[in-house]
Amino acid sequence: MKETFIEIVRKQTTPYWEGSFSHPFIVQLEDGTLPIENFRYYLIQDAYYLRHFSALYKRVAEITSNPILKTQMLDNANDLAEGELAIRAKFFEELGITDTELKETGVAPTAYHYVSHMYRQLVENNDAVAAASLLPCSWLYFEIGQKLRQSNEPSPVPIYQDWIETYGGDEARVAIEQECTLLNQLYAESSQEDKESMISAFVISARMEFNFWEMAFNFEKWPVGIAND
Repeated sequence: MKETFIEIVRKQTTPYWEGSFSHPFIVQLEDGTLPIENFRYYLIQDAYYLRHFSALYKRVAEITSNPILKTQMLDNANDLAEGELAIRAKFFEELGITDTELKETGVAPTAYHYVSHMYRQLVENNDAVAAASLLPCSWLYFEIGQKLRQSNEPSPVPIYQDWIETYGGDEARVAIEQECTLLNQLYAESSQEDKESMISAFVISARMEFNFWEMAFNFEKWPVGIAND
C-alpha cells in the first residue's frame, strides 16, 4: 500500500518536528526560565509572520477551484483571526508591545524567508502545493500545545501558560485532521511532479518552523556586511 502524503512528510521532517519539542525555546517556555525578552522578540517576529499567513490562506482560497480546499482555507483564516491573532493582541498589551515597536523592529531573516517561501508556492506552483506549505505551522503548534498541556505542572510564568493553552484544543484537533485528510487526497490526485513539489514545500516549512525557535532564542539579525573604507 502506497504511503500517504502525511506519512511521507512526517518521516522526512522528524529532526525538525521532534526537535521542536525539545528546543530550548520551548523547554524554557514550559519551565518558566525563558527570558521575557526572547518571548517578546518571538511575538514581534510572529506578528509579521501571522499577518502574511492569514493573507496566504485567503489567497489560496481565491485561486483554487476545489470547493473543499476553498472552505478549509477560509475557515483557517477565520479561526486565525478569532483565536491566535486575538490572543496575540492581548499579549502585546500585556507586554507593552506597541505598533511603533512592531514597525521599528526589523524583520528577522528566518521570518522573512519563511513567508517568502510560502508566497513562492503561489507563483511557481499551484493551490495544492501552496496548501502543503501552510500545513506545518498549525499542525506543529497543535502538537506542541497538546504535549505541553499534558505536563504535570503549568508554566510558572502566566503569559507562557496562556501561550501554551492557545494550542492543542479539541477544535484544533478536528481542523488538523480534516486538513491532513484533504492534503492526502490532493496528493493522491496530483501528478508526480506536483507530488514532489508538495513534499518539498511541506519539508521546507517544517525546517523553517524549527528555525523560528532558533531565531527567537538567538535574537537572529541580518549580517551587517563588510564596509569598504
